[in-house]
Amino acid sequence: MAYTFAEKALARAAGLPSAVAGQIVDARPDVVLSHDNTAAIARIFHDLGADRVQHPERLAITLDHAVPAPTTQHAANHAEVRRFVAEQGIPHFFEAGRGICHQVISEEALVWPGQLILGADSHTTHFGWLGAFGAGVGRSEIAALWATGELWLRVPETILVHLAGRLPPWVSAKDLSLWVLRRLGPEAGIYCAVEFAGPGIAGLSLESRMVLPNMMAEAGVKNAYVPPDSAVYAWLAGRVAARTGQPEGECLDRIAAGALFPDADATYLARQTVELGELQPFVAAPHRPDNVVPVSALAGIHVDQAFLGTCTNARLEDLKIAASVLRRPDGRVRHVAPGTRLLVIPASSEVLRAALAAGYIETFLAAGGMIGTPGCGPCMGNHMGVPAPGEVTISSANRNFRGRMGTAESEVYLASPAVVAASAVAGHIVDPRAVVETGDDAEWGA
Repeated sequence: MAYTFAEKALARAAGLPSAVAGQIVDARPDVVLSHDNTAAIARIFHDLGADRVQHPERLAITLDHAVPAPTTQHAANHAEVRRFVAEQGIPHFFEAGRGICHQVISEEALVWPGQLILGADSHTTHFGWLGAFGAGVGRSEIAALWATGELWLRVPETILVHLAGRLPPWVSAKDLSLWVLRRLGPEAGIYCAVEFAGPGIAGLSLESRMVLPNMMAEAGVKNAYVPPDSAVYAWLAGRVAARTGQPEGECLDRIAAGALFPDADATYLARQTVELGELQPFVAAPHRPDNVVPVSALAGIHVDQAFLGTCTNARLEDLKIAASVLRRPDGRVRHVAPGTRLLVIPASSEVLRAALAAGYIETFLAAGGMIGTPGCGPCMGNHMGVPAPGEVTISSANRNFRGRMGTAESEVYLASPAVVAASAVAGHIVDPRAVVETGDDAEWGA
């Protein structure tokens, strides 16, 4: 038989010679992820009668959703997590300020190709960029994983998305993701897997590839997969070698040896082909991530807040693109429009340091922007940028459901970092090409 990536990955995780879509398997994840919700999971864990975590070395815990703590309740929650980590001897704990869990665990090279990572966060699909099977599960399931080390999973059917060609200038993986969501709709992927394939992948940077499986969570998928290549192996190997002191070449060989690839004649639930060269900047209008139209269809809508951040689009590449929109060729900086705010929150402390060294943070500050502590920020409405009733936010995040950013009486539009930065300059939704190519900066308040 021929197998998809999901079938191969879950067969391996269950210790089986093979598995097929629809089969139930008892899987043993390589990494189990949680974040600020760890305190609530710990209470469920103890309610199960458990005392010690089965495999503490497989846990990865990050404080990221409400950092720095915005309320006494959040601070108490963080303190409870720290106590649990110390009591259980969990080595992979990342404090407030280190960054967003999906970014940090990638940077720490804790997940390798072919592995299974289950997390108490719906965007655990993110780790598909490494060629891993990443899936979000509930808090009770995570508590059971802590106690037993395994969890039953249904092997999902797979949708194949073939990428052909190359993205045009000022069109990004975020635009591609929005286009795929528009094609699939909000329910087509429920408990399905998505495999990206085709020559178009090679033309995407590693940071661009991270966007694709992250955004596929908005189609309801169980996991999403991007086939790993030598660039992924080298990226991971350098980080593993730096952390462990092992020879980089040996690390690379071990990482590459674990990669899994679908068979050429595997069976798919559906197939989609995307011609990358035909794409343009897109925006998801309220209140659904798949409510996607070309940016030109929304041009002119006033923007109160432009938010550049989240696990989807707050990496160095994203900050570089946004800064290139703000900084003119002559070195002068375009200023954020009157009546509009620009909020920038890097995905991790590593990204923040690199952005400082590259001058991007200085550009954002010169433009009148605000810089936040690495973390999720206002993405889920906790703090650091919650909009007022009636306000409009354009965000590089992955969700725009009503009330997602903490205010039900506000509207959130989703777009690429380039569109977010250009809209901050214009004061309204705009195609970034109109800003960088206009030559009339007075029109944008520069």
